[in-house]
Amino acid sequence: MDSAAPVAMLKRRLDALESEQPQGFIRLSTPCQVDHLMGWMDGQRALPRLYWKAREADAPEYAMVGVVKAFDSLAALHQDQDALAACSSEQPDYFGGMAFDPDAEGWTGFGACHFLLPRLALKRDGQNSVLSLNLRFDDRPREQELADARAALEALNPPRPLPPMKPLSLMREDTPSRDEWVAQVHRVTQPEQLRRTPKVVLSRETCLHSAEMPSPWALLSHWQARAADCFQFGIQLTPYEAFIGCPPERLYQREGTHLVSEALAGTTPRGRTAQQDGERAAALLSDAKNGLENQCVYQQLLSQLEPLSCRIDMGEAHIVTLRSVLHIRRLIHAKLHPGVSDQALLDTLPPTPAVGGVPRQAALAFIRQHERQRRGWYAGVFGRISHASSDLAVAIRCAQVGKDTIRLYAGAGIVKGSEPDAEWRELDSKIADIMALLGMG
Repeated sequence: MDSAAPVAMLKRRLDALESEQPQGFIRLSTPCQVDHLMGWMDGQRALPRLYWKAREADAPEYAMVGVVKAFDSLAALHQDQDALAACSSEQPDYFGGMAFDPDAEGWTGFGACHFLLPRLALKRDGQNSVLSLNLRFDDRPREQELADARAALEALNPPRPLPPMKPLSLMREDTPSRDEWVAQVHRVTQPEQLRRTPKVVLSRETCLHSAEMPSPWALLSHWQARAADCFQFGIQLTPYEAFIGCPPERLYQREGTHLVSEALAGTTPRGRTAQQDGERAAALLSDAKNGLENQCVYQQLLSQLEPLSCRIDMGEAHIVTLRSVLHIRRLIHAKLHPGVSDQALLDTLPPTPAVGGVPRQAALAFIRQHERQRRGWYAGVFGRISHASSDLAVAIRCAQVGKDTIRLYAGAGIVKGSEPDAEWRELDSKIADIMALLGMG
């Protein structure tokens, strides 16, 4: 991308604001030519850096750098949306995420909740790309906001070619170990435990150690090619820590008061041929254990959405085909009561039974007591929120990329009939794509 002309245009428009009395939120935008958003992200040095693309093929993708305002709670974010709605005709998009369990010890630097209004956003929608500069004049001096915006433009770097992925020398460590996993699954499937918690989603952290780490944006770029039907996200808050992922599961999509959610649970590995895929899909849909796992998810989602909705409709079970696995999915459509906010939805829905368990509090209590690894934002929430619409994914199929480690996360729903060895293999299937990228597939 030749960023000189778009940046110069934004600087001229910024200069024009010197003689005006701007109010509320203002977005200055200009067309630009972009070849590869990940190369642009990798070339930047300002923080934070975020990337987001919904899973639909025609969904716009966003690459963002810098911050106008950040929020560490849903209440603060909702309050900001209300304040801007009262003073601005244009409303911004906020991006960020939440931890799986806000009451548990999380990842350093990430917090339980972190949403932000980015300073600069490069948005590509089809063949059209726009570079936008976001400004706020409702809660800070105009001169300071203009100076910060100019500094952000000055700090922009041109994109750089992404290096090819090469096999790394990696040491692997799983938490829990395989023996510990077997013990955990047996503990969950004891009759007395099943009476308290019919489903508990156990997780595993696979830590890969290496003296040489790929750029998180290069890694995400190569991962995208293997996850075209998935959401794609990345957030880098510090120079040496990033969280990236290509999750298949939507938490919800909201357009006004119309909401779409889904129960995505029940998994089997892909076959080697189309015929094997068909046979495995049929077996998955008829399998009692996987059917129970999916049922636990949609029943709880329905019960959670009922008090927030005027009407709820649920679709039939069908198979979602990903690169390495097949899943059972049921779509849920809801008409929300007027005034139901994203804060209310995010206070209610996550963590879903697909990543936590049933009933929620009993499953969370089990996880807090027995899991040694910190889930942090794994199995939490990531996405985009705005006044008019929102789209959020469940943050699975993800990786935490550090200075000398990559931590991969996967989970499996443990219900009556779960077998430890089969569930362990399912965990491996869920990280197979990124392991192959790293030369360990």
